[in-house]
Amino acid sequence: MPIRLPVADVLIAVAPTTVAVLLAQEAAREGWPPLDQGGYVLVALVNLPVVFRSRAPVAVCLVVLALWTVYVSAGYWPVVNSFAPMLAVHTVASLRPLRTAVASAALMSAVWIHAGAITDGSHMPSVVGQALGFSAVLLRSGHVAGRSAELARRLREEQEERARREVAEERGRIARELHDVVAHHMSVISVQVGLARFVFDSDPGTARAALGTIADTSTEALEELRRVLKVLRTDGDGGPVAPMPGIARLGEMAERVRAGGVPVDVRVEGTPRPLPPGVDLCVYRVVQEALTNVLKHAPGANARVELRYRERHVEVAITDDGKGVIQDRVRNGGGHGLIGMRERAKLYGGTITVGPRSEGGFAVGLTLPTSSHTARQKDATTE
Repeated sequence: MPIRLPVADVLIAVAPTTVAVLLAQEAAREGWPPLDQGGYVLVALVNLPVVFRSRAPVAVCLVVLALWTVYVSAGYWPVVNSFAPMLAVHTVASLRPLRTAVASAALMSAVWIHAGAITDGSHMPSVVGQALGFSAVLLRSGHVAGRSAELARRLREEQEERARREVAEERGRIARELHDVVAHHMSVISVQVGLARFVFDSDPGTARAALGTIADTSTEALEELRRVLKVLRTDGDGGPVAPMPGIARLGEMAERVRAGGVPVDVRVEGTPRPLPPGVDLCVYRVVQEALTNVLKHAPGANARVELRYRERHVEVAITDDGKGVIQDRVRNGGGHGLIGMRERAKLYGGTITVGPRSEGGFAVGLTLPTSSHTARQKDATTE
């Protein structure tokens, strides 16, 4: 299987090789013997291995330093081939532990000092200073580069993890939407089916009315299901998405619940005004879940929905006077709907109270801020 090398690594290997060849042309002017055929072969052998530096940094560094030692010992100008060893040491410092990097830098310093020692007229204090100074700079820059790369990798992982969490949260919200849609509409349909079956022979008119309610409710349920499930589609086709339900459709919901046998009284206080889409949907879903629970667990009870528009928030209270098993579900912490209500309130910075009333029945109270300045960060759910 052929070895595929990144283009960047190839170009980085070509760069010091080209510099070395150009510097070799200046050797005679600096008082060093010009490179012959063997010298150019050594230049290639010293520089080209750095193409593999990312895959095997330590091995490449040792090979480069060994060949550089041969080159220096042959009497050629040491500066010509100094860039590849420095690049190899820098790579080790960025990819390997500090102990390994220090050892590589020490070897490079030793070769550097060796070159000064065998060269006539060398000023050894300067040679040693250069050897140690360059090694220290390479260690530091390589270590910083390695840390930067590690931080970038962790940042990518955190971003990917955050994206996964956001997807999971979105799927959770979709699941709650599906629960709200199915639970409410199917509860109404179930009650109407029972009514139609009971009066089918004795009161055909009532049976036909019940069937009409079933048809309307099922049509609306399908429309909402299509809208919610469209979020999961990835092909991008399909018609326009229906608008999200909101406070404007509370009257329709109340009619469905009345048709299911639960009288509902809807009252509005204050001046109605447009609300943020999320707040509007949150109010609708909480009222829907509360009335669905009355329909399922307290049939025959009287329910009331009170909506109050305040200056910076909106309040909703859903109460009933029936006796059911909702209280037991709250005490036991059960019910996806009750959990969904708490999560919705928390998502929009609101508070919610859920629990039995002292005079009998059950109550759900929701307060949602209508501006970011009044949003609360803590879920203040009480039972």
